Amino acid sequence: MEVRENFQIDSIRIKEIDIPYAVPFQISGGISYTRKSLIIEIHSGDTVAYGESAPFESPFYSSETISTAKAILIEDLIPKVLGKEIKSIDEINFILNDNIRGNNFAKAGIETAYWDLVAKKNNMSIKDLILYKLKELGTTEEYLENNDYIYSGVSVGIPEDNSYETLKDMVKGYVDEGYKRVKIKIKPGWDLKALEVTRGVIGDDFILWPDANAAYDFEKDLDLFKEMDKFGCNFIEQPLNCNDIIDHTKLAKNIKTPICLDESLKSSKLAKQIVEIDGPKIWNIKIQRVGGLLEALKIYAIASQNNIEVWGGTMPESGVGGASILALSTFKGFKYPACIEPSERWYGKGKDIKEMVMDKEGKIYYKEEIGIGEINQENYHKYGAIIYDSKSC
Repeated sequence: MEVRENFQIDSIRIKEIDIPYAVPFQISGGISYTRKSLIIEIHSGDTVAYGESAPFESPFYSSETISTAKAILIEDLIPKVLGKEIKSIDEINFILNDNIRGNNFAKAGIETAYWDLVAKKNNMSIKDLILYKLKELGTTEEYLENNDYIYSGVSVGIPEDNSYETLKDMVKGYVDEGYKRVKIKIKPGWDLKALEVTRGVIGDDFILWPDANAAYDFEKDLDLFKEMDKFGCNFIEQPLNCNDIIDHTKLAKNIKTPICLDESLKSSKLAKQIVEIDGPKIWNIKIQRVGGLLEALKIYAIASQNNIEVWGGTMPESGVGGASILALSTFKGFKYPACIEPSERWYGKGKDIKEMVMDKEGKIYYKEEIGIGEINQENYHKYGAIIYDSKSC
């Protein structure tokens, strides 16, 4: 199969969307009531492609925010690619990373839009383009196998009223809806009891893990993590500092429960270093966090060559950004139910820019479409406002 990757970027537009959450979402660092995000449109000839940049409004998950992403996109990233003929997906990644450190969420917006453009220009799905690039990266045959669906796992935030009864009701409701895994957000003071309550609802054999979002300290909290072993969790997600891989590796050797890296896994370079130090062997792959889809594929390829188990994570994005991680998460190396959840869970029925639907078995099916597929233009207009248009600048 021959795929053309070189296309002219004629113009770029940014729309800021703001969709209210059906239920406020709280993690260890903060709480969100709406999902603000930046949708990046790349126009090339008569083709319009879409990507997403989805940091939070405050810097409690990453150093980036909606405000910083806007500034970097408009002042630095867009001028580097606007009006240019890009030779390949690899080249646009090189251009976006040249002399611009970090700012991965901002980069992901343009980068994923270019993937959508390439797929649409070649009249192919984003999943077929992913498979094509995974083969180029030397991904093992086992990890190239894929399904037409993923199992969805629910991410349960800390209840706004900090009530264990509320947590119990939330978990029971989600399991009854068909989710195949429960992840609960934890923080100091909301951890052991929260796990105990959750296990009491779902039983001993249901897939469960806590996500700390980097809220704990290795030396101070080691005994607490040892106590978590009794809950039989599949792993503990990102318990320590967002920039750490050494203490996570030490923690993994001091407790029975495996450790999963999320915030610390920012690039394929770091993925290689984690392998070299015999670090944690479960990785969360988020396209936003690593700066785009190609970097996510590079991490997946490294995982395939080193028997690392991975699973798909979201911020969550809207369905625009979610389309790419859904496509990637159908590949066999993704061993755990993803954080890709139906749109109705986050926003209520029919409000997403691109709807994702889960059946009663907890499956979200990947629909073969050209590029990322059609988006809901009515919702896009209702919840979105143009904040930048290169044609008017």
